[in-house]
Amino acid sequence: MEPSLHRLRLLRELERRGTVTAVAGALDYTVSAVSQQLALLEREAGTPLFERRGRRIGLTEAGLVLAGHAETILAAVEDAGHAMESARAGVGTTLTAGVWASVATTLLPAGIRVLARDHPGIEVRSRELAPEDSTGAVRDGSLDLAFVLDYSSYTMARVPELTRTPIAVESLHLVAPRGSIDAGEVALRDFAGKPWVLAHPRSHFGRAVRLACREAGFEPDIRHEAGEQSTALALVAAGLGVTLASDLGLGTSTAEVDVLPLSDTLTRTVSIAYRERDARRRPLRAFVDAFTEAALGLGLDAAEARPVSR
Repeated sequence: MEPSLHRLRLLRELERRGTVTAVAGALDYTVSAVSQQLALLEREAGTPLFERRGRRIGLTEAGLVLAGHAETILAAVEDAGHAMESARAGVGTTLTAGVWASVATTLLPAGIRVLARDHPGIEVRSRELAPEDSTGAVRDGSLDLAFVLDYSSYTMARVPELTRTPIAVESLHLVAPRGSIDAGEVALRDFAGKPWVLAHPRSHFGRAVRLACREAGFEPDIRHEAGEQSTALALVAAGLGVTLASDLGLGTSTAEVDVLPLSDTLTRTVSIAYRERDARRRPLRAFVDAFTEAALGLGLDAAEARPVSR
């Protein structure tokens, strides 16, 4: 039996995710393509690897044995690639990073400039996705690393295989229509009766702000749901409510709004997540160092970041 690495990777993801549809979505394949490749793998094995369990596909005992070996084989191939990467020293390397909107528009360009200055052989590619979706993509190898968030009111669930290095802390600010608030500093409870513009509660940001409001003693009256910070700020500028925004979220805003400091002292920690087994990769360490410097240049001090447990 000589299965392809591609099919072994699909088997590993099926064991992790439980459905062909989930595997296809994670690896950007069609469902039929995944099914065909897994069927080929089963024929190569010469024994049943899969069994139906309701709407899900489970692995047989033989399937579980092969999935365990697949993990070992794929890890060895990756280790070999990283060893060659180190041996090449200054020769070109590409890292793919998961970003979200405010990182992509503010921190990403600044960090790439620092990295290009110090390590011109490292090329960075980025993929925009929601912070709450990024760790899974790093774990399955679709991304080399990703920017993730922890709010002071709500931390992100840990993924055992990943290490997270904090690089900066952002403050959250109250954003109101221009001229609508006559105060130098405000508290969340001052806006208990005001209309709000906020992301959906399934998002990490939306959940964190709702929890902070509840801790302040009220449930926000959300009139408009907006996933992108720029959209939320535009709605606030139009007089349709108030919202919270981070330092990075405000970095490229042109909306006509007032930004007010909060006495509640809400913060969020920006970290870079990568697989623990990749921690010694020189390009990855160079990336973390460059973006830590870039964040500091933007006024976001990594020294203020609280340690993030694995």
